[in-house]
Amino acid sequence: MAEPLCGSVFVVGDNVDTDQIIPAQYLNLVPTIPEEYIKLGTYALSGLPDSYPRLVPEGETQSPHLIVIAGRNFGCGSSREHAPVSLGAAGIDAVIAESYARIFFRNCIATGELYPIDTEIRLCEILKTGDRVELDLEAGRLTGPDGKVYALRSLGDAKAVIDQGGLFDYARNTGMIK
Repeated sequence: MAEPLCGSVFVVGDNVDTDQIIPAQYLNLVPTIPEEYIKLGTYALSGLPDSYPRLVPEGETQSPHLIVIAGRNFGCGSSREHAPVSLGAAGIDAVIAESYARIFFRNCIATGELYPIDTEIRLCEILKTGDRVELDLEAGRLTGPDGKVYALRSLGDAKAVIDQGGLFDYARNTGMIK
């Protein structure tokens, strides 16, 4: 992702767990089967309380949002590769949060589905769902709808792995494995 990403955000709070990201009843969907990958995306964040709108509107296969903004401890709970995969399948390119459960962060990198970006700023209390932003990973910044710029932490070497499509593609493309 060299060009800045421009789109709307979907905002959640703290402690969004993997059951909220992708409820257990959808874990039988196999992401390597194209039809099931698409279906998996339609259920992304469907475990959130009813007070939240649906990430993927009923009858659609993609979210109108490109970035999830979260508070602390995003992706806590059980270890599920389906969690970042479902978000990627829904069309989410990045999650920007104050902190992540370590396994969710690692699964984002391993699958190459989306960029898990850290921020020290409580963006979930500044932005609202539907706000249009510009995310510049190269510069490490998010520009809000009012033009205010927020600093983001660098993904470091993990960015190259995600850019390549995940751990196995990175290893193949760099000659680590055949």
